[in-house]
Amino acid sequence: MEFKLINKMHSVIEWIQFRLTNKQFILLSSVLVGLSVGLAAIVLKTAVHAIYLASTYKGLGNYKYLFLLFPLIGILLTVLVVKNLLKGKLEKGLSHIHYAIAKKSSLMPQEQMYAQIATSSLTVGLGGSAGLEAPIVLTGAAFGSNYAKTYNLSFRERTLLLACGIAAGIGATFNAPIAGVLFALEVLLVDISISAFTPLIISAATGALISKIVLQDDILLSFSLQMPFNYNNVPQYILLGVFAGLISVYHSRTFSKIEGLFSKRKQKTYPNVIIGGLLLAGLIFAFPSLFGEGYQSIKHLALQQPEDILINSFFEKFRGNEVVVLVFVGLLIFIKSIATGLTLGSGGNGGNFAPSLFVGAYLGFFFSRLLNMLGFTNLPESNFTIVGMAGILSGLYHAPLTAIFLIAEITGGYTLMIPLMIVSSISFAISKYFEPYSMDVKKLALSGKVFTNDKDQNILATISTSNLIEINFQSVSASLNLGGLVNVIAQSKRNIFPVLDSNNKLLGIIILDNIREIIFKTELYEKISVRDLMNPAPAVISANQSMESVMKIFDETGAWNLPVADNGIYIGFVSKSSIFSSYRSKIKDITIE
Repeated sequence: MEFKLINKMHSVIEWIQFRLTNKQFILLSSVLVGLSVGLAAIVLKTAVHAIYLASTYKGLGNYKYLFLLFPLIGILLTVLVVKNLLKGKLEKGLSHIHYAIAKKSSLMPQEQMYAQIATSSLTVGLGGSAGLEAPIVLTGAAFGSNYAKTYNLSFRERTLLLACGIAAGIGATFNAPIAGVLFALEVLLVDISISAFTPLIISAATGALISKIVLQDDILLSFSLQMPFNYNNVPQYILLGVFAGLISVYHSRTFSKIEGLFSKRKQKTYPNVIIGGLLLAGLIFAFPSLFGEGYQSIKHLALQQPEDILINSFFEKFRGNEVVVLVFVGLLIFIKSIATGLTLGSGGNGGNFAPSLFVGAYLGFFFSRLLNMLGFTNLPESNFTIVGMAGILSGLYHAPLTAIFLIAEITGGYTLMIPLMIVSSISFAISKYFEPYSMDVKKLALSGKVFTNDKDQNILATISTSNLIEINFQSVSASLNLGGLVNVIAQSKRNIFPVLDSNNKLLGIIILDNIREIIFKTELYEKISVRDLMNPAPAVISANQSMESVMKIFDETGAWNLPVADNGIYIGFVSKSSIFSSYRSKIKDITIE
């Protein structure tokens, strides 16, 4: 019955596609993608909320500390789902979206449309210290990509609908459509024309609308501002931005190190689950607010009820001690990255979006409460808690516009726009100074496999060296004499000749311009051999070498043609002119209109 309904819908959409113009169909598609991703976000958020309520049920009584084992169970179930249902394949992190655009023509696996929801709901719902935003963004991208593939849309249109899925995912998760559009732009880092904004806006608004209709406020992260912005606090906001940038770098590096320790032991799947789960249980025993996304504890801080985050902790009896509460908050700023690293490194699925908001809120509250306790000033702690979230989000994801408008939207107003701009921009600048790439794309960016914020590098990443190899060059033997070389030159249309041995190993090259003066001296035809005339190649490149590194070699050598070899065996040549032609073509392809 379900398959018949799906097939019927597919037929209806195809019928509509045939009768609409291409632009009209893209607008309709942006609505359908936004609606689908919005429903997926609702399913994910609702499932996680239900699992969270069940796993923290107060009726457990004397067995209330059983919840400490739930994260381990969640990670174990996630691993079992990945191994048995997903055949060991689960893409984690936003870098896979970049990779899909750069190397796979914006095509994403179909299973990503449901795999992220199934695994992240188990991990985070059962207390894994991670967020749901990265999974829903990957889900949204997969929806957009596969929708475009189903209806035979072009690479540009596929990339646009992939971006629509991302915008709808963030829009639905936070009920923040503007932030959804900006996040799609800052994450994808591609050129988008003004006309392409319309589908993005429509998709983000559709996702946010369906989410707002269905989801309740206790599931979504939302606040109401309590204090207006006071320009006298600008110096403190500047200082908060500095700390946010430094903490962003700490979080990124600490998380990466912990995740890296587990990746070195990737063959030991179940020991990793046990070690990570037990260590995480120990952290949650001391700091219960590490359980799950942690959004409820953020609300406690924003409402100036920090003592509530000590409930069910080892330190609960010190709830009335302001110093203990402050130390508790301060420690969590640094411990959250460890908890998230344990969760994701040991096999769980989730993201760092929610942890960045968690750390930012705790940093903003700690900073303002500390200054207030010392008597230096009287800062609005709820405002600093909210603005701190934007600081860490901007620093970790290198997405200052997203951070600014996301926090503005979830607080229900733009009163804090100035401090949001100050803290986000300073944090972004400091974080980028120490970490040129955002934490989600760092590994693949360094390998040249994904988009960065360098436009030229983005385009070069989409060009494959192996696709530009030219093989119509006449090769010659080193033992051939000048007379024989002249005969080869007469039959060739190229001005470069690779010199090979009997095993096709590249020995050197001959450039016509270098021997032009002697090719007409017939008396030398029998006296001079190719070995006497050849020169070493300025450089030799490999077929699988990144185009960015190939262009660096061209710039360093000043050559216009470079030989390609595999373990010394000659394959062909790559010319700078063919790279330029491909570059111009990619500029047109990668600009979404």
